[in-house]
Amino acid sequence: MEDCSEFRAWGELIPDALGLIFRNLPLQEILTVVPRVCKSWGRAVSGPYCWQEIDIEEWSQRCKPEQLDRLVRMLVARSNGSFRRFAASGLLDDSLFSFITERAGSLQTMVLPRSKISDSIVEQTSACLSNLTFLDVSYCKKIGRRALEAFGNSCKSLTGLRRTMHPLEVTDKVSQDEEAFAIASTMPKLQHLEVAYLRLTTRGVLEILSRCKELDFLDVRGCWEVKLDERVLKDEHANLRVLGPHVVDSYEGSFWDDCSSDYSDSSVYSWEFMEDEVEVYEDDGDIWGDEQAMDGLEVRFYGDGFNQAFSGFHWPASP
Repeated sequence: MEDCSEFRAWGELIPDALGLIFRNLPLQEILTVVPRVCKSWGRAVSGPYCWQEIDIEEWSQRCKPEQLDRLVRMLVARSNGSFRRFAASGLLDDSLFSFITERAGSLQTMVLPRSKISDSIVEQTSACLSNLTFLDVSYCKKIGRRALEAFGNSCKSLTGLRRTMHPLEVTDKVSQDEEAFAIASTMPKLQHLEVAYLRLTTRGVLEILSRCKELDFLDVRGCWEVKLDERVLKDEHANLRVLGPHVVDSYEGSFWDDCSSDYSDSSVYSWEFMEDEVEVYEDDGDIWGDEQAMDGLEVRFYGDGFNQAFSGFHWPASP
């Protein structure tokens, strides 16, 4: 007779415990494999337990826009307003951003590079992001001073901001110091700031340094008009680490880990190569609640990461 002590009733674990376990799996397996095991696992995946952190940034860089829209809406709905981290690249419009923020009462980290959000939608919805501590709006070309002011006025606990641009995206800008002034006047608790390749001047950066007293890391790579006196920095900002304005050709993981405790460039998911499409499994029963509108949602998974050129990290030489 088999020893009962070796038997583990995984299906009887409470949903919270199952959620903690499933979060260690790749997104592909959470959506397609886990729900097929048993109904209790399916219920755990369909509820908020697995979606405290929604990180689909890598996948979102490769999917079709309509697939991103549908998956984001499904996962945010499943989280039931309890998600603390959201990361996705290339939100297509304001409506999806509004859908996310209206349910983001617990959100602390928001990563939205290359998203097509506007100043007006940020002004309308930023009040829902009061718990935000880290924000990444890099390569978001449709926002500027107004959006940054709205984020700063609403997100009083913001300690990290990434507002990096590609140099080709700001060639038509004479100056973006107004963004620096918005950051300085509304984000006094910043500790980590990345504004690489914004068209800033020394005046704009000094305004940030004079207002953001807790700043310990500043990235001004490619901000060619910025001239900082090293002696003044050493005397007045002894704990501040500055990267740039001269270009650093590559990132070193350990360095970035030290600079930001709230955000990591690495995805929490692994992505296995699959030639065929993968359909998200949905039970015919009622465990999926009102998500029948998501029937037919297709999610493609690919292998190999993007090369640096595609990601926008091959910067031109210093002028």
